[in-house]
Amino acid sequence: MTPQGFIALFPDLCTMRIVATVVNAREAARAAPLSPDLIEARIDLMDADPAAELASIRSAFRGPVILTIRSTAEGGRFGGDPAAWWECLRPLLRFGDLVDVEQQFSSFAPGIRRMGKGIIASRHFPDMPPAGELRRVERELRRYGDPKIVVSPRDERDLLDLLRFTLEAEKPISTGVLGDEYRFARAILPLFGSDLVYTHAGTPGAPGQFSLEEFRKVQALLGA
Repeated sequence: MTPQGFIALFPDLCTMRIVATVVNAREAARAAPLSPDLIEARIDLMDADPAAELASIRSAFRGPVILTIRSTAEGGRFGGDPAAWWECLRPLLRFGDLVDVEQQFSSFAPGIRRMGKGIIASRHFPDMPPAGELRRVERELRRYGDPKIVVSPRDERDLLDLLRFTLEAEKPISTGVLGDEYRFARAILPLFGSDLVYTHAGTPGAPGQFSLEEFRKVQALLGA
């Protein structure tokens, strides 16, 4: 079956939203003409003052902005504890519409939600957990936000398991892969029901990430 045929049979699954990850206002201005659905501001990767960058990012892009402070444990640069994470995030919340909240920081989710912000409840694995573990983590994440689960497949069987998990999971669900070997899965997962596709606008937020320009070409080829 062609990708177009799959989309025709399962239109409700193929509702991808494209996220452009940026680390400064220059990248946001580069991404804006390509019309991503959302921008992810990677605060942990910013070299300049985050408040100044975020103000400029909001000027460059009029759509929703995700605020992300990714921990070193899950592939980012933030090495502090939950209290330090909150201290960093709290004064910046006025610039965002959604917040990426790793499981270890989930105690702050109710307060973030009371401020009117959406929550992406995320977990990034350095390996491929068994299917039962994926389902358990999904349930835990869904208690405080819309789940985003990223894994590192070891082989094609792991990738098939991830596709099946994505297809069968309650929606919304966002899934992804880390690394270059199976980066093509980033383009396929939305066809199986993954909500958010993360791209970059100059600085990759994770290994194997497509640039926004690249993904727009892939999207056109798939007819998605």
